[in-house]
Amino acid sequence: MGLVVTLALLAWALHGVDARQLVGHLRRADPLLLTGAVVLATLTFPLRTLRWRLILRDVSGGGAAFPLLPLWHATAIGFMANNLLPVRAGEFARAYVAQQQLPVRFSTALASVGVERVFDGLLLVGLMTLAIASPAFPGHARIGTTSVSGLATGAAVFFGAVLVVAVLVVHRPAPWLALLRRVTHALLPARFAGRLTQVAEGLVAGLEVLKSPTRFVGVVAWSLLQWLVNAAAFALCFRAFGLPVPPEGAFLLQGIIGFGVALPASPGFVGVFEAATRVTLAIYGIDATRAVSYAVAYHVSTFVPITLLGLYSLSRLQLHLAELRTAGDAPAQTGGSVDHVKHTPR
Repeated sequence: MGLVVTLALLAWALHGVDARQLVGHLRRADPLLLTGAVVLATLTFPLRTLRWRLILRDVSGGGAAFPLLPLWHATAIGFMANNLLPVRAGEFARAYVAQQQLPVRFSTALASVGVERVFDGLLLVGLMTLAIASPAFPGHARIGTTSVSGLATGAAVFFGAVLVVAVLVVHRPAPWLALLRRVTHALLPARFAGRLTQVAEGLVAGLEVLKSPTRFVGVVAWSLLQWLVNAAAFALCFRAFGLPVPPEGAFLLQGIIGFGVALPASPGFVGVFEAATRVTLAIYGIDATRAVSYAVAYHVSTFVPITLLGLYSLSRLQLHLAELRTAGDAPAQTGGSVDHVKHTPR
Protein backbone atom coordinates (compact mmCIF):
# COMPACT_ATOMS: atom_id res chain seq x y z
CA MET A 1 0.00 0.00 0.00
CA GLY A 2 2.82 2.37 0.89
CA LEU A 3 4.51 1.78 -2.46
CA VAL A 4 1.25 2.41 -4.33
CA VAL A 5 0.67 5.66 -2.41
CA THR A 6 4.26 6.76 -3.05
CA LEU A 7 4.12 6.07 -6.79
CA ALA A 8 0.72 7.71 -7.18
CA LEU A 9 1.71 10.89 -5.31
CA LEU A 10 5.10 11.06 -7.01
CA ALA A 11 3.44 10.78 -10.43
CA TRP A 12 0.98 13.52 -9.47
CA ALA A 13 3.74 15.77 -8.08
CA LEU A 14 5.81 15.43 -11.26
CA HIS A 15 3.02 15.84 -13.80
CA GLY A 16 3.38 19.08 -15.72
CA VAL A 17 6.90 19.66 -14.38
CA ASP A 18 9.52 20.81 -16.89
CA ALA A 19 12.66 18.74 -16.16
CA ARG A 20 15.03 21.26 -17.77
CA GLN A 21 13.61 24.16 -15.81
CA LEU A 22 13.65 22.08 -12.62
CA VAL A 23 17.40 21.46 -13.03
CA GLY A 24 17.87 25.16 -13.73
CA HIS A 25 16.14 26.12 -10.48
CA LEU A 26 18.33 23.67 -8.59
CA ARG A 27 21.49 25.13 -10.10
CA ARG A 28 20.48 28.71 -9.29
CA ALA A 29 19.62 27.98 -5.65
CA ASP A 30 21.85 29.79 -3.15
CA PRO A 31 24.14 27.07 -1.71
CA LEU A 32 24.92 29.02 1.46
CA LEU A 33 21.26 29.54 2.34
CA LEU A 34 20.46 25.93 1.45
CA THR A 35 23.26 24.74 3.74
CA GLY A 36 21.87 26.92 6.52
CA ALA A 37 18.44 25.33 6.02
CA VAL A 38 19.96 21.85 6.28
CA VAL A 39 21.79 22.79 9.51
CA LEU A 40 18.57 24.11 11.06
CA ALA A 41 16.58 21.05 9.97
CA THR A 42 19.21 18.72 11.45
CA LEU A 43 19.25 20.72 14.70
CA THR A 44 15.64 19.66 15.34
CA PHE A 45 16.79 16.11 16.13
CA PRO A 46 18.90 17.05 19.19
CA LEU A 47 15.96 19.22 20.26
CA ARG A 48 13.70 16.18 19.95
CA THR A 49 16.10 14.23 22.15
CA LEU A 50 16.02 16.89 24.86
CA ARG A 51 12.22 16.90 24.77
CA TRP A 52 12.07 13.10 24.87
CA ARG A 53 14.25 13.15 27.99
CA LEU A 54 11.49 15.12 29.72
CA ILE A 55 8.79 12.68 28.58
CA LEU A 56 10.50 9.32 29.12
CA ARG A 57 11.61 8.75 32.71
CA ASP A 58 12.98 5.85 34.73
CA VAL A 59 9.83 4.60 36.47
CA SER A 60 11.78 2.02 38.50
CA GLY A 61 14.27 4.72 39.54
CA GLY A 62 11.74 7.10 41.05
CA GLY A 63 11.20 9.11 37.87
CA ALA A 64 14.85 10.05 37.39
CA ALA A 65 15.96 11.40 34.02
CA PHE A 66 17.77 9.02 31.70
CA PRO A 67 21.25 9.90 30.38
CA LEU A 68 21.15 11.92 27.18
CA LEU A 69 23.50 9.89 24.96
CA PRO A 70 21.41 6.66 24.80
CA LEU A 71 18.33 8.75 24.03
CA TRP A 72 20.22 10.52 21.24
CA HIS A 73 21.32 7.22 19.73
CA ALA A 74 17.72 5.97 19.83
CA THR A 75 16.43 9.18 18.25
CA ALA A 76 19.01 9.20 15.46
CA ILE A 77 18.46 5.52 14.71
CA GLY A 78 14.69 5.94 14.75
CA PHE A 79 14.65 8.74 12.20
CA MET A 80 17.28 6.99 10.10
CA ALA A 81 15.02 3.93 10.09
CA ASN A 82 12.08 6.06 8.94
CA ASN A 83 14.23 7.08 5.99
CA LEU A 84 15.38 3.58 5.09
CA LEU A 85 12.58 1.26 6.22
CA PRO A 86 8.88 1.25 5.31
CA VAL A 87 5.71 1.72 7.37
CA ARG A 88 7.24 4.26 9.80
CA ALA A 89 9.39 1.49 11.27
CA GLY A 90 11.49 4.19 12.91
CA GLU A 91 8.93 4.72 15.67
CA PHE A 92 9.25 1.07 16.73
CA ALA A 93 13.00 1.09 16.14
CA ARG A 94 13.40 4.09 18.42
CA ALA A 95 11.50 2.37 21.25
CA TYR A 96 13.45 -0.84 20.63
CA VAL A 97 16.85 0.90 20.87
CA ALA A 98 15.75 2.73 24.03
CA GLN A 99 14.69 -0.58 25.56
CA GLN A 100 18.05 -2.11 24.61
CA GLN A 101 20.08 0.72 26.15
CA LEU A 102 18.00 1.75 29.15
CA PRO A 103 15.97 0.06 31.91
CA VAL A 104 12.66 0.85 30.23
CA ARG A 105 9.85 -1.25 28.78
CA PHE A 106 9.40 -1.32 25.02
CA SER A 107 5.73 -0.37 25.42
CA THR A 108 6.59 2.53 27.74
CA ALA A 109 9.15 3.90 25.29
CA LEU A 110 6.68 3.47 22.43
CA ALA A 111 3.96 5.29 24.40
CA SER A 112 6.36 8.17 25.04
CA VAL A 113 6.89 8.46 21.29
CA GLY A 114 3.10 8.54 20.90
CA VAL A 115 2.93 11.39 23.43
CA GLU A 116 5.47 13.26 21.32
CA ARG A 117 3.30 12.82 18.26
CA VAL A 118 0.29 14.31 20.05
CA PHE A 119 2.30 17.37 21.10
CA ASP A 120 3.68 17.63 17.56
CA GLY A 121 0.18 17.51 16.11
CA LEU A 122 -1.12 20.24 18.42
CA LEU A 123 1.87 22.52 17.81
CA LEU A 124 1.67 22.01 14.04
CA VAL A 125 -2.02 22.92 14.10
CA GLY A 126 -1.35 25.99 16.24
CA LEU A 127 1.36 27.28 13.93
CA MET A 128 -0.73 26.50 10.86
CA THR A 129 -3.49 28.63 12.39
CA LEU A 130 -1.08 31.57 12.60
CA ALA A 131 -0.29 31.16 8.90
CA ILE A 132 -3.99 30.99 8.00
CA ALA A 133 -4.74 34.09 10.10
CA SER A 134 -1.98 36.08 8.39
CA PRO A 135 -3.09 38.87 5.99
CA ALA A 136 -0.79 37.35 3.36
CA PHE A 137 -2.74 34.07 3.36
CA PRO A 138 -4.90 33.68 0.23
CA GLY A 139 -8.57 33.64 1.14
CA HIS A 140 -10.61 30.46 0.66
CA ALA A 141 -7.51 28.34 -0.05
CA ARG A 142 -8.33 24.67 -0.55
CA ILE A 143 -6.50 21.38 -0.83
CA GLY A 144 -8.57 19.30 -3.19
CA THR A 145 -12.14 19.74 -1.98
CA THR A 146 -11.18 20.57 1.62
CA SER A 147 -10.52 24.10 2.87
CA VAL A 148 -7.16 24.57 4.60
CA SER A 149 -8.87 26.07 7.64
CA GLY A 150 -11.19 23.04 7.80
CA LEU A 151 -8.18 20.73 7.66
CA ALA A 152 -6.53 22.58 10.54
CA THR A 153 -9.74 22.53 12.58
CA GLY A 154 -10.22 18.78 12.07
CA ALA A 155 -6.63 18.07 13.06
CA ALA A 156 -6.96 20.26 16.17
CA VAL A 157 -10.09 18.40 17.25
CA PHE A 158 -8.44 15.00 16.71
CA PHE A 159 -5.21 15.72 18.59
CA GLY A 160 -7.07 17.60 21.31
CA ALA A 161 -9.34 14.60 21.85
CA VAL A 162 -6.37 12.22 21.98
CA LEU A 163 -4.68 14.44 24.57
CA VAL A 164 -7.83 14.61 26.73
CA VAL A 165 -8.24 10.82 26.67
CA ALA A 166 -4.55 10.34 27.53
CA VAL A 167 -4.85 12.75 30.50
CA LEU A 168 -7.96 10.95 31.76
CA VAL A 169 -6.28 7.56 31.50
CA VAL A 170 -3.00 8.55 33.16
CA HIS A 171 -4.72 10.24 36.11
CA ARG A 172 -7.02 7.27 36.80
CA PRO A 173 -5.43 4.24 35.12
CA ALA A 174 -6.96 1.56 37.37
CA PRO A 175 -10.55 1.66 35.99
CA TRP A 176 -9.32 1.73 32.38
CA LEU A 177 -6.92 -1.15 32.93
CA ALA A 178 -9.61 -3.11 34.77
CA LEU A 179 -12.01 -2.58 31.85
CA LEU A 180 -9.32 -3.70 29.40
CA ARG A 181 -8.61 -6.75 31.52
CA ARG A 182 -12.27 -7.78 31.57
CA VAL A 183 -12.73 -7.27 27.84
CA THR A 184 -9.53 -9.06 26.80
CA HIS A 185 -10.16 -12.03 29.11
CA ALA A 186 -13.68 -12.32 27.69
CA LEU A 187 -12.50 -12.25 24.06
CA LEU A 188 -9.00 -13.72 24.07
CA PRO A 189 -7.17 -16.73 25.53
CA ALA A 190 -5.82 -16.00 29.01
CA ARG A 191 -2.20 -16.05 27.82
CA PHE A 192 -2.74 -13.32 25.23
CA ALA A 193 -5.07 -11.31 27.48
CA GLY A 194 -2.45 -11.21 30.21
CA ARG A 195 0.27 -10.09 27.82
CA LEU A 196 -1.95 -7.37 26.38
CA THR A 197 -2.65 -6.06 29.88
CA GLN A 198 1.09 -5.95 30.61
CA VAL A 199 1.68 -3.95 27.43
CA ALA A 200 -1.14 -1.56 28.40
CA GLU A 201 0.47 -0.99 31.80
CA GLY A 202 3.70 -0.07 30.03
CA LEU A 203 1.82 2.31 27.75
CA VAL A 204 0.26 4.07 30.74
CA ALA A 205 3.73 4.46 32.27
CA GLY A 206 4.79 6.27 29.10
CA LEU A 207 2.06 8.87 29.69
CA GLU A 208 3.38 9.90 33.12
CA VAL A 209 4.59 13.26 31.82
CA LEU A 210 0.94 14.35 31.57
CA LYS A 211 0.66 14.18 35.38
CA SER A 212 3.43 16.70 36.02
CA PRO A 213 2.55 20.36 35.24
CA THR A 214 6.23 21.35 35.24
CA ARG A 215 7.27 18.64 32.81
CA PHE A 216 4.14 19.25 30.71
CA VAL A 217 5.04 22.94 30.29
CA GLY A 218 8.64 21.96 29.53
CA VAL A 219 7.53 19.57 26.78
CA VAL A 220 5.32 22.29 25.26
CA ALA A 221 8.27 24.73 25.33
CA TRP A 222 10.68 22.28 23.70
CA SER A 223 8.04 21.35 21.12
CA LEU A 224 7.48 25.00 20.23
CA LEU A 225 11.22 25.63 19.89
CA GLN A 226 11.66 22.52 17.75
CA TRP A 227 8.92 23.47 15.29
CA LEU A 228 10.01 27.11 15.14
CA VAL A 229 13.51 25.95 14.20
CA ASN A 230 12.06 23.54 11.65
CA ALA A 231 9.92 26.31 10.16
CA ALA A 232 12.99 28.55 10.00
CA ALA A 233 14.69 25.86 7.89
CA PHE A 234 11.77 25.88 5.41
CA ALA A 235 11.70 29.68 5.33
CA LEU A 236 15.46 29.95 4.74
CA CYS A 237 15.10 27.50 1.87
CA PHE A 238 12.38 29.79 0.42
CA ARG A 239 15.04 32.48 0.24
CA ALA A 240 17.58 30.05 -1.25
CA PHE A 241 15.21 29.45 -4.17
CA GLY A 242 13.97 33.04 -4.36
CA LEU A 243 10.37 32.02 -3.70
CA PRO A 244 7.98 34.91 -2.91
CA VAL A 245 6.44 33.06 0.02
CA PRO A 246 6.00 34.92 3.34
CA PRO A 247 7.89 33.46 6.33
CA GLU A 248 4.67 32.30 7.97
CA GLY A 249 4.10 30.14 4.89
CA ALA A 250 6.69 27.82 6.46
CA PHE A 251 4.20 27.11 9.28
CA LEU A 252 1.61 25.99 6.75
CA LEU A 253 4.11 23.94 4.74
CA GLN A 254 5.51 22.01 7.70
CA GLY A 255 1.99 21.36 8.97
CA ILE A 256 0.71 19.90 5.71
CA ILE A 257 3.88 17.85 5.27
CA GLY A 258 3.65 16.70 8.89
CA PHE A 259 0.11 15.42 8.41
CA GLY A 260 0.90 14.12 4.93
CA VAL A 261 3.67 11.80 6.12
CA ALA A 262 1.11 10.04 8.29
CA LEU A 263 -0.05 8.35 5.08
CA PRO A 264 1.39 4.92 4.32
CA ALA A 265 4.41 5.43 2.10
CA SER A 266 7.71 3.92 1.10
CA PRO A 267 10.90 4.74 3.07
CA GLY A 268 11.81 8.41 3.34
CA PHE A 269 8.25 9.57 2.53
CA VAL A 270 9.19 9.91 -1.13
CA GLY A 271 6.27 11.26 -3.14
CA VAL A 272 4.32 12.32 -0.05
CA PHE A 273 6.80 15.10 0.71
CA GLU A 274 6.92 16.35 -2.87
CA ALA A 275 3.14 16.27 -3.35
CA ALA A 276 2.48 18.06 -0.04
CA THR A 277 5.03 20.74 -0.91
CA ARG A 278 3.59 21.29 -4.38
CA VAL A 279 0.05 21.60 -2.98
CA THR A 280 1.11 24.06 -0.28
CA LEU A 281 3.28 26.30 -2.43
CA ALA A 282 0.54 26.44 -5.07
CA ILE A 283 -1.58 28.27 -2.47
CA TYR A 284 1.01 31.06 -2.60
CA GLY A 285 1.09 31.10 -6.40
CA ILE A 286 4.29 29.08 -6.92
CA ASP A 287 4.22 27.09 -10.14
CA ALA A 288 4.67 23.31 -10.14
CA THR A 289 8.23 23.24 -11.48
CA ARG A 290 9.60 25.70 -8.93
CA ALA A 291 7.69 24.01 -6.10
CA VAL A 292 8.99 20.54 -6.98
CA SER A 293 12.56 21.81 -7.41
CA TYR A 294 12.32 23.27 -3.91
CA ALA A 295 10.85 20.01 -2.56
CA VAL A 296 13.52 17.82 -4.16
CA ALA A 297 16.41 19.98 -2.94
CA TYR A 298 15.08 20.26 0.60
CA HIS A 299 14.07 16.61 0.86
CA VAL A 300 17.34 15.17 -0.44
CA SER A 301 19.65 17.56 1.43
CA THR A 302 17.92 17.07 4.80
CA PHE A 303 17.61 13.30 4.26
CA VAL A 304 21.37 12.76 4.27
CA PRO A 305 22.61 14.13 7.65
CA ILE A 306 20.19 12.32 9.98
CA THR A 307 20.52 9.11 7.95
CA LEU A 308 24.31 9.18 8.35
CA LEU A 309 24.04 10.09 12.04
CA GLY A 310 21.61 7.22 12.57
CA LEU A 311 23.85 4.73 10.77
CA TYR A 312 26.77 5.91 12.91
CA SER A 313 24.75 5.36 16.09
CA LEU A 314 23.68 1.95 14.79
CA SER A 315 27.32 0.92 14.33
CA ARG A 316 28.31 2.32 17.74
CA LEU A 317 25.65 0.21 19.44
CA GLN A 318 26.53 -2.84 17.32
CA LEU A 319 22.96 -3.18 16.09
CA HIS A 320 21.78 -4.08 12.59
CA LEU A 321 19.00 -2.90 10.32
CA ALA A 322 17.59 -6.43 10.34
CA GLU A 323 16.88 -6.06 14.07
CA LEU A 324 15.05 -2.79 13.47
CA ARG A 325 12.87 -4.34 10.77
CA THR A 326 11.31 -6.70 13.32
CA ALA A 327 11.23 -4.26 16.25
CA GLY A 328 7.52 -3.63 15.79
CA ASP A 329 6.77 -7.36 15.95
CA ALA A 330 8.68 -7.89 19.18
CA PRO A 331 5.79 -7.42 21.64
CA ALA A 332 3.74 -10.02 19.78
CA GLN A 333 6.38 -12.69 19.85
CA THR A 334 5.83 -15.65 22.11
CA GLY A 335 8.36 -16.84 24.62
CA GLY A 336 9.24 -13.49 26.18
CA SER A 337 8.03 -9.96 25.62
CA VAL A 338 10.36 -7.12 24.79
CA ASP A 339 8.95 -5.50 27.92
CA HIS A 340 10.83 -8.07 29.94
CA VAL A 341 14.19 -8.17 28.18
CA LYS A 342 16.80 -6.99 30.65
CA HIS A 343 19.00 -4.02 29.91
CA THR A 344 22.28 -5.14 28.40
CA PRO A 345 24.96 -2.43 28.12
CA ARG A 346 26.64 -2.33 24.72
